[in-house]
Amino acid sequence: MTDISSIPQDREAGFGDYVALLKPRVMSLVVFTALVGMLVAPVGINPFVGMVAILFIAIGGGASGALNMWWDADIDAKMRRTQKRPTVTGAVPAEEAKVLGFALSGISVIMLFLATNWVAAALLAFTIFFYVVIYTMWLKRWTPQNIVIGGAAGAFPPMIGWAAVTGDISVASVLMFALTFAWTPPHFWSLALFVKSDYKDAGVPMLTVTHGRKVTRNHILGYSFVLGLVAIALGLTSVGGPTYMAVAVAMNLWFIKLAIDVFRRTDADSEADGHLVERKLFKFSLLYLFVHFGMLLVEHTLTTFGLGGW
Repeated sequence: MTDISSIPQDREAGFGDYVALLKPRVMSLVVFTALVGMLVAPVGINPFVGMVAILFIAIGGGASGALNMWWDADIDAKMRRTQKRPTVTGAVPAEEAKVLGFALSGISVIMLFLATNWVAAALLAFTIFFYVVIYTMWLKRWTPQNIVIGGAAGAFPPMIGWAAVTGDISVASVLMFALTFAWTPPHFWSLALFVKSDYKDAGVPMLTVTHGRKVTRNHILGYSFVLGLVAIALGLTSVGGPTYMAVAVAMNLWFIKLAIDVFRRTDADSEADGHLVERKLFKFSLLYLFVHFGMLLVEHTLTTFGLGGW
């Protein structure tokens, strides 16, 4: 974290600024994957307890977002896609974001423990710590592998949801974690291919900045194959089944096809058409996780009625 004194304090914060501080788009993925992890678990949970658990998992995710904006206010001010964040515009002072983030972190972990069990609460606490300390404070500014290792933070929610119901960790919940973990690098690197200047201007050692686009394309292809293997492996567990598997195979073949298209590109190709192919991969990756976790939920519903599962 560097000096943030140059960040303007030019307007009063509104409700929308505090919502933005919690990164609602990221929170939506956290909530959805945690909910799926909870619902596909082999035992049930009281609906009220389940709603309370999801609420505090969401608050924990929001707390991570607030602490990330507090620490990264200086580099967010240099990147076009983050210049409207409330800690950059001055609507919410960075120190206020810090206080709110720490408060929400404590509340979310304690309340999840009281509502469910220590395993879920410990996983949530570790997720917040990993995202804020390991990723935001350390990896993001020091290594081009930032998004690879740091991706673990966004991959824990389905494990937390599962643990909130079962009180344990299983092969299925670990593979749900692995699906998000393996998806993160090709998702963010495909974005980095066409916003390279942002990361360079902010001094963030994204792979595109440190090793160039060619190496990044190679990495995207490699991780796309790993992602496909994880998706298929998940389909073979107790939460999978033929319906999930059919959709997973089709989506991963298309993902790999797009990754191959990106791999074959040159910088001249990308500049000529405005990174069209890279943008296609990025847009498809936005759907990828929602569809896979959605199909786990469909498979669970079919299994409940004796129509799914292996």
